[in-house]
Amino acid sequence: MATENLDHVGRIMAQWAVERPDLDVSPQGIIGRLHRLSQHLHDELRPVFAEAGLSDGDFDVLAALRRSGSPYELSPGALGATTMVTSGAVTKRVDRLESAGLVRRTVDPDDARARRVRLTDDGVALIDRLFGVHMANEHRLVSGLTDLERTRLAGLLEHWGRQLGV
Repeated sequence: MATENLDHVGRIMAQWAVERPDLDVSPQGIIGRLHRLSQHLHDELRPVFAEAGLSDGDFDVLAALRRSGSPYELSPGALGATTMVTSGAVTKRVDRLESAGLVRRTVDPDDARARRVRLTDDGVALIDRLFGVHMANEHRLVSGLTDLERTRLAGLLEHWGRQLGV
């Protein structure tokens, strides 16, 4: 089989078709490509955050707080749930962001033992600016797809994610 017109994953699949013709390797066409795309997208997204002195995790915390609506405040537990990281990771991120003056910890008015994390004015200004840059970058990354392709792909990925429980 000629492999010169195949992408990286296609070449791997062609090799397996020769070596193990008894196995259906078609899932590699999806999973292998998604894995490679994920790494590439991560590499393309990271510089936007780094330019602002943030990690992608720091950006996630700022974005979660901003999209929660005024007063841009969540409990550490809610931050962990929405960013899908452990409480230890939330603590480290909040510590960094607090040191940078982008968030502050406050006492929960309903429970003096509990804390809340709130965006500062500087934090709001940064995430508002950065989110616009981030969205422009994401638009650039999907610009090779038509609106219909984007809609179909988003729907398929949502359906698959629901099936897998993610």
